[in-house]
Amino acid sequence: MKGEMKSLLKLYFIMGSQDCQRDPRDILREAIHGGITCFQYREKGPHSLKGFQKIQLAKDLQLICKEHQIPFIVNDDVNLAQRLNADGIHVGQDDLNIREVVNRCKGMIIGLSATSVEEAIRAPFDSIDYLGVGPIYQTSTKRDAKRPIGLAGLTKIREVALDFPIVAIGGINTRNLKDVLQAGADGGSFISAITAYPNGTQAAKQLYNASM
Repeated sequence: MKGEMKSLLKLYFIMGSQDCQRDPRDILREAIHGGITCFQYREKGPHSLKGFQKIQLAKDLQLICKEHQIPFIVNDDVNLAQRLNADGIHVGQDDLNIREVVNRCKGMIIGLSATSVEEAIRAPFDSIDYLGVGPIYQTSTKRDAKRPIGLAGLTKIREVALDFPIVAIGGINTRNLKDVLQAGADGGSFISAITAYPNGTQAAKQLYNASM
């Protein structure tokens, strides 16, 4: 199971409407064709969709993921994840209590953010499926991003987590992905490294090539 989870984390695409200058559906299709291995719907921030529009976009993106057998993970919103019977849920340390998430989302992939060695040590490894570690580098995509831990911080968390699946988060792109993997991550997660480019397929392919 750990090996399968690590494979799914290899190229982990995160996106919400607030990250896009064009239709998120088109970007997701392109990214899938380019080789992403997992998708997280993160509709968050002052310019994000709310209510019905948020749910409808989630349904559309989930359908695209299902068509291509890509895991569809919801960020932070347990109610939405349950409503859609999503493949997974990802929460941060400041979101919901992780034990409550585990109890409410049985059968789903469960990811938890860790922004320090201390948070990683406290993680309930027996109840979650992977750690999202970071931010590794400075990022402008997440307004609430904490201070970067760098490659050294990632390596320390890898030492604590042993063989547990880890995906690195924050400022990762084609130039630094290899460094992140060598520092201990099983995969990298991306927002602007795909959404900021006019051709999502080409952007994802470049990330795939950088990971090899």
